[in-house]
Amino acid sequence: MLQDDATDGAWQRAAVISLLTWRRAGPDDRIDDPERFGWWGDSFPSLANDRIGSRLWQLRRAKLTAETAQTAEAFAREALAWMLEDGRVTAVAVTTTRGVDRLELQVLLTLRDGRTIDVQLDNLWQVINAV
Repeated sequence: MLQDDATDGAWQRAAVISLLTWRRAGPDDRIDDPERFGWWGDSFPSLANDRIGSRLWQLRRAKLTAETAQTAEAFAREALAWMLEDGRVTAVAVTTTRGVDRLELQVLLTLRDGRTIDVQLDNLWQVINAV
C-alpha cells in the first residue's frame, strides 16, 4: 500500500504542476498584458509543440462568471491532456464550482489499474490571483 500512496502523491503533484505552471499564451489568446509569460523550457521542447502548464493564469483579471468557470475547466483539461495522450491515465474528469468570490476546481484521475485519484484545488481563484 505504501507504493500506492507514493504513486498517488506523485500523480497529485504532476496534476498540480500541470495546472499551476504558467503555459505560454498562444498567438490567438486574448491577454491583458503585453507579456505572453510561460515556462522558458517550452522554448526548446524535445517534442514539437510539447508544452507544460496551463493557461489558467490568463483568468487572473477576469470577472468570476459562468463563462470564466467554463474557460477554467477547458484550460484545466488542456493542461492535463498529456496524461491521456501518453497513456498514463485512462480518464481525466474536471469540474469547476463557482461561488460568490471563489472558483473551485476538482480533478479526478483514473489510473490504468482502475484506481482514482482526487485532486482538489479548493480555492483556485485565490491561487490564480495570488491572494
